[in-house]
Amino acid sequence: MKRPTGDAALIKKINTAIVLDDVLNHAPLSRAQISERSGLNKATVSSLVMDLIEHHLVLEIGMGQSSGGRKPVMLVFNEVAGYAIGLDLGVHYIRGVLTDLKGEVIREAEITVKSRQADKVLPLLYETIEGLISQAPDSPYGIVGIGIGVPGIVDSEGTVLFAPNLEWEHIPLRQLVSERFSCPVTIDNEANAGAQGEQKYGAGRGINHLIYVSAGTGIGTGIMLQKELYRGTSGFSGEMGHLSIALDGKKCRCGNNGCWELYASENAVLEQTEPLGLATMEAVNTAAEHGDHQVLGILEQTGTYLGIGIANIVNVFNPEAVVIGNHLRLSEPWIADAIRDTVARRTLPYHRKNMQILFAELRGQSAVRGAAYYAISDFLAKIKDGVYHHPVT
Repeated sequence: MKRPTGDAALIKKINTAIVLDDVLNHAPLSRAQISERSGLNKATVSSLVMDLIEHHLVLEIGMGQSSGGRKPVMLVFNEVAGYAIGLDLGVHYIRGVLTDLKGEVIREAEITVKSRQADKVLPLLYETIEGLISQAPDSPYGIVGIGIGVPGIVDSEGTVLFAPNLEWEHIPLRQLVSERFSCPVTIDNEANAGAQGEQKYGAGRGINHLIYVSAGTGIGTGIMLQKELYRGTSGFSGEMGHLSIALDGKKCRCGNNGCWELYASENAVLEQTEPLGLATMEAVNTAAEHGDHQVLGILEQTGTYLGIGIANIVNVFNPEAVVIGNHLRLSEPWIADAIRDTVARRTLPYHRKNMQILFAELRGQSAVRGAAYYAISDFLAKIKDGVYHHPVT
């Protein structure tokens, strides 16, 4: 009677993933080094590497240093085998990037959006995507995917269920974009995309437990626990902009009263500065630079309100770091002290010990870089699963 054996195709998929991860994370390295790191025998590694080379995903770059025998041939990941597109769909803008498969930005695009109506915004979104696709260099896999961050609640099908600041409800965004571009599409909350971007490429590199606070027109948060995005039971976690911080406070578009984002967002600042003739954050920050005491007071108060919400987050999640991104990050010189002082006063000492408050390293690109990362990681997951073919766009 034959003894049961593992499925050969499954074992090959697992081993391919191991080899590709080694090349992605530790290149340049040789076949022998992959064998040593992974525990796979040299014949298996050689076969899998040849497969990856034939599929344009791994390159040989010449000889490395010898440790006594023949010089080894060194391998690297071919980051230009394909390209990804990331988009940040804001209330007043659409921001996009074209990246290689390591997430490096190749091209950028940004347009101002004056309407919130989906039938007016979607053509601008399509135009932005088409412009980025047209600038992509020739490659074996073409555009491997499109990721889009949206300031609202998105379900597992990529439908924007509720985006109060965009005034969108039940827009099947993934279906619309994927049908138009015949390409894999990922739609996620903008703050989740920002959290992914900062952890992969920005201030959160090497941090396991991270909360990203997207402080723009509203406030959203992306929660990274053990470097994985926490989504909650229904996939809708992170709507902390709608934490109640003021009993009987201002009425919010979400239907609640006293929501955090009504006191600590870009909108909250501009509500107070527009009567002073300052209708943009750029104008507000310029006034702060010139020492306008009224503006400095408004920004300090906003920093205090941001600190109140962040203190609640710290007491609940005990993160290693909180990263503040989106438009209010530009006001760091005038809000940072108020944020840190408020968090210090309002958090438990055990929670704030060694906890960092950081500002987004990627500046305005946290969400677009994270959205592009979704497309890249989905593509690489298919490669590891043995699915090499992807139609060139």
